[in-house]
Amino acid sequence: MSLNIACLHAHESNIGYIGGLNVPEGVTWTHYVDPGLIARMAADASFIDEQAKAHVAWQLDWMASAGADAILITCTNYIALLEEERLRIKLPILKIDEPFFAEISRCAGPQMLLFTNPATVEGTSGRLRAYAASQGYAQPQIETAVLPEAFELVMRGDKEASVKLVRQALDRLLDADPARPVSVAQLSMVDAARLTGSARGVTIGHPLRPLEKAVQALARAHGYEE
Repeated sequence: MSLNIACLHAHESNIGYIGGLNVPEGVTWTHYVDPGLIARMAADASFIDEQAKAHVAWQLDWMASAGADAILITCTNYIALLEEERLRIKLPILKIDEPFFAEISRCAGPQMLLFTNPATVEGTSGRLRAYAASQGYAQPQIETAVLPEAFELVMRGDKEASVKLVRQALDRLLDADPARPVSVAQLSMVDAARLTGSARGVTIGHPLRPLEKAVQALARAHGYEE
């Protein structure tokens, strides 16, 4: 027997990050990639949020009925559209940003959060504030910066150039205020965060590290030890 976690991604580049997590033996991944919903929301003004929410509920129900034991959503746009009361099949649902939000919320003082996708800034920031309030944390003191040209490179498949741009942006932020914690908001930025953090001897926050701990906890709850 295995613990099958079905993953919903908006871009195939996220598969490698999730597959590389340090999880107990017996945890398996099934990956579903659907960039079409986000693309349609951007291109079709007649496609309203209600339709998008219905699509997300249908997609998760379909994944659950295909044999999943739990679901992981790696796209923050999908997370923002999820209304769990719409779902017919109830499974544990991991949202990639919630363990990350917990890490950010535990940090006092001003912080910088770097994005590449402008469409995720408002939704992620709103969810962070709501999460902190629901868990009894003080509201995080977050400043945001956006690097849309790096996101465009990711979508074109030029990961190397994107990593270079993000690293340059991280260096500028660290140089401007070395004492201020810096995090990156999206999985496509994790490699740049790791490389820059290693080169400068600092810790740059990213969603993957707290997610790994959350998956390990889920596995232990189902009887799988590390």
